[in-house]
Amino acid sequence: MTRQEAQDILQSMTTSESLLRHARTVELVMEAYANKLGENATQWAIAGLLHDADYQAYPEQHPNVIVKMLQEKGEAEVAHAISAHYTKWGVSYDTLLDKALIACDEITGFIVACAQVRPQRLEGLEAKSVNKKLGQKSFAASVDRDEVRIGAEMFGVDMKEHISFIIEVLQKHQDELQLTPQVSIE
Repeated sequence: MTRQEAQDILQSMTTSESLLRHARTVELVMEAYANKLGENATQWAIAGLLHDADYQAYPEQHPNVIVKMLQEKGEAEVAHAISAHYTKWGVSYDTLLDKALIACDEITGFIVACAQVRPQRLEGLEAKSVNKKLGQKSFAASVDRDEVRIGAEMFGVDMKEHISFIIEVLQKHQDELQLTPQVSIE
């Protein structure tokens, strides 16, 4: 599957700007990790891009619709990783791709939330600040802190290094992601 085919699938089921941005941020982080680890960057990026593709259109069936679609297209590994991107679903974590997606999904969304409440957005954002916000259960309350912790453990990454890596990846794309510092007009 090409990235364009994946993008077409995503856009056929998702119109929400925040979900589209989340898909893109997870895609970027997954691709960067694949490159760092010598894995298939296209495959990992597509897993990141499509992991929530059916969430808006089929919330009660998520992720079964996108998983079935990917299986029918011969993308079994990506389909399995997407079927496993929430530990409470009870799906096995068989590959590094499976573990990477669980490790990157929630924390990437959380880091974006941290950036959005700062006037300087991603500029100067540090892992220490993100970790502090993780301790504030009222901040981005929908982010499952257990998923963040379990994902990093499964993927075998140090949380501080993981967060720093994600911030660095997102900073490279901050204009596209509309996470540039707010400019005050005086």
